[in-house]
Amino acid sequence: MKRILTLTTIIVLLASMLAACSSGNNGTNNGNSSTGNSSTNTPSTTDNSSSSGNSSSGEKITINLWSFTDEIPNMTTKYLELNPDLNVEFNTTIIATTDGAYQPALDQALAAGGKDAPDIYAAEAAFVLKYSQGDASDYAANYADLGLTDDMVKDAGIAQYTVDIGSKEGQLKALGYQATGGAFIYRRSLAQDTFGTDDPAVIKNEIGPGWDKFFEAAAKLKEKGYGIVSGDGDIWHAFENSSDKGWVVDGKLHIDPKREDFLDKAKLLKDNGYHNDTEDWTESWYADMSGTGSQPIFGFFGPAWLINYVMNGQVKDTHGDWAIAESPEGFFWGGTWLLANQNVLKDEAKKQAVADFIEWVTLDSSDTGLQYFWANGTMKEGEQGTKDSVASSVVMDKSNGEVDLLGGQNMFDVFVPANANATGKNLTQYDESINLIWRDQVREYTAGNKSREQALADFKAQVKDQLGIESE
Repeated sequence: MKRILTLTTIIVLLASMLAACSSGNNGTNNGNSSTGNSSTNTPSTTDNSSSSGNSSSGEKITINLWSFTDEIPNMTTKYLELNPDLNVEFNTTIIATTDGAYQPALDQALAAGGKDAPDIYAAEAAFVLKYSQGDASDYAANYADLGLTDDMVKDAGIAQYTVDIGSKEGQLKALGYQATGGAFIYRRSLAQDTFGTDDPAVIKNEIGPGWDKFFEAAAKLKEKGYGIVSGDGDIWHAFENSSDKGWVVDGKLHIDPKREDFLDKAKLLKDNGYHNDTEDWTESWYADMSGTGSQPIFGFFGPAWLINYVMNGQVKDTHGDWAIAESPEGFFWGGTWLLANQNVLKDEAKKQAVADFIEWVTLDSSDTGLQYFWANGTMKEGEQGTKDSVASSVVMDKSNGEVDLLGGQNMFDVFVPANANATGKNLTQYDESINLIWRDQVREYTAGNKSREQALADFKAQVKDQLGIESE
């Protein structure tokens, strides 16, 4: 659960040196942590500490951890349980991304520096490049300077796209714990009725590879009275993250041919009634997950988190009637990366403490590393929490990815290659803003409110007006 913060409050807090205003954990979206309370109009701050052990000076090492949800802060509890002798405490600040509150607060805190500056901070896929490669990347320490080497990345089998996103000029600055490579999530009963089987090995060849096969399948499904997806947003991420180039090339707005093709494919979906014309994250989108939309919907594109944290609460009577198969195009959607402030390098004890925690979260592929607990849903001993796809293929190879929602299918059989097929070389730090403009113009075109040419022209004009980026 995220806390909504006003920018006014954030500025006041930062002016007062970011004093801690409350303690306790918020509920996390991973199903593995309990819910607590924090103030609703201030950043949530939490102290998780271990009183045992000694640093070289005998003083407790305080790590300032900034995040936009309580997911990573809750990990510190498990970390300290596993390492009771560490003389470390985590001072946590949680500011939701709602209304764009997190980034301005984080930017000011990084610029201000000092003892209250973030030592470890999180960034999500929508804006991570700003911190790993873009305008704010100089604040981030190189992982190599923390002692986290390329060999460690290779040994853990970390998905390459996550490394590419977290690297600047060959220097790794950020890694995540999830891997969000995408698959096609489909209804078994509709597959049986249309294609005579629900076997993922067969279905992947019915819907792909490539979009021509996908639309052939859409036509077959339509004959049975089914839509292939809920809305055009369901195919967008597969187009976006399979493109050869990103939105900005050499300082100019660039429309990759694969992304431009989304205009035509979205129109094809609409004109042929191949979807229910929903928008993602709306009630009608959720209704299609439960089979209560205007026509039954065959599937959705997404990573493991879409299954575990979204569909799991929405599918209702269709629970167990789902499976996943390889997507027509490799892509990823979402994710969270961890970065360390370069100032931690000035203090050997803090540097080591920060490096140890980041390693445990992002690179430890042992049975006591964060990713093993995360993949198997065992963050709490004796409880079966939510399983998730993780960055380490080594971990997923030895983990149980069977999910009831998928009829007992081992999702890791599909997500390990999906993670390997994703690319992280087509992102820019402007994607969050440009994507919103693009999606709006696509819907204007498919609704018949604008011509194709006008939609493209308006897209370019809005990007220039809002971001100051000229088109090629």
